[in-house]
Amino acid sequence: MATLATLKLSAAIKPTHMPAVQVRRNKLASRLWEQAELAKAQQAGTHFSPTKFRSIADPETGLRKQVEVNKRVKQWWFTADNGKLALSVRYGAKLLELAKGKYAVELASEKELVPTLEVIKAAVLAGELDAAIDVASNKLRAGFQR
Repeated sequence: MATLATLKLSAAIKPTHMPAVQVRRNKLASRLWEQAELAKAQQAGTHFSPTKFRSIADPETGLRKQVEVNKRVKQWWFTADNGKLALSVRYGAKLLELAKGKYAVELASEKELVPTLEVIKAAVLAGELDAAIDVASNKLRAGFQR
């Protein structure tokens, strides 16, 4: 018992679940990280493809097994009508409304892409886009209902 007396003990318990708003923030932050890595890879002239695990059935045995496959990441930036680069933020298949009636960020060049994605990621983690994420999440959820 003398050994435990040297430690600072507390009554902290690990939470069993995370609030839904935090799960949504983390999901969007993860996607923003993927977009930033994709932009860095394109600027460096390399290829970026993260991997994910997929469950498939073996045709011979009928058993299901986990296989690692490349994940397809579509870029969120495009060239707008005015010739400038525009970056839209997506939650699933839905565009997020960043401000009233504004769905994209206008960029002067591709060099601004990664810093802009990092700013948006910081805003997401700070909770600034919670309302827009909630609207997009509800639209997605409504699409699955009968």
